[in-house]
Amino acid sequence: MISRRQLWALLALTLMWGVNWPMMKLSLQELTPLYFRASTMLLGAAWLFAYVALRGERMWPRGREWLVIALLGLPNVLGWHTLSIYGVQELASGRAAILGFTMPIFTVLIGALFFGERITPRVRLAVLSASIAIGLLLWHELQRLSGRPVGIAWMLSAAFCWALGTLLFRRARLTLAPMVVLVWMLLLGSAVLWVLALSLEPLPQPSGFSLPMWISLAYGVFINYGLAQLIWFAMARNLPPATSAMSIMAIPLVGTLSATAIVGEVPHWQDWLAIVFVMLAIASVLWPQRSVAAPADRP
Repeated sequence: MISRRQLWALLALTLMWGVNWPMMKLSLQELTPLYFRASTMLLGAAWLFAYVALRGERMWPRGREWLVIALLGLPNVLGWHTLSIYGVQELASGRAAILGFTMPIFTVLIGALFFGERITPRVRLAVLSASIAIGLLLWHELQRLSGRPVGIAWMLSAAFCWALGTLLFRRARLTLAPMVVLVWMLLLGSAVLWVLALSLEPLPQPSGFSLPMWISLAYGVFINYGLAQLIWFAMARNLPPATSAMSIMAIPLVGTLSATAIVGEVPHWQDWLAIVFVMLAIASVLWPQRSVAAPADRP
């Protein structure tokens, strides 16, 4: 049974990660994608490092631990965070959130193809529902003269990387605390992103940033890469699967609703219908199956 404290923490987490999508869109109005990701990721990881170190965890990897962290960081950090920010740049932020959270469907598909996990009728329903949602959003993008269907490709690729990274993280033999591994993935990933940003994008001019821009950057550093991560890792081990599924399903909805207030995006009917199908898909793969008692156990 989830406690009241866990319920409030989960509600806060859902709101934080949902609102983060339009906040990213707001940042991209004045800052290029790679510089945005590199700066917020580095600063967020830096204060996470200090927080976790003060809790007494062993912080410095040894030997092969560096290789494990680097390999896990490729899909989890460079893949997801880089591709998704390009997706947000191309699409409405609510639409990007909907596509990003097709991740659980990719997780079960990759698990079935490469890790021998069984494809159940629920998985087939999830794939069908997610396909309908993607089709709705792609149809709307292609209908518009200014549509950006390439943004859908960015977000689906990002969701694939996130799913692959999640499966690899679950199967990795970690000798460091998972939170420490996350911090180092973010630090190493931000270093690569800084190199890419300096090579590919013009230098930003922070002196010209508006107040909303500074607020969105602070949100990325302290909320998205900081407080939200701490809440999630504190709850992940004890959270019932059905509860975490509800949280994941609600994040695209929060992102779509908050985008209207933050960046003035008006959702279309395709967006609302896509949310319904993505929620159905996520519920199909994450909602725990009802256990059936054996005949001998029945009264």
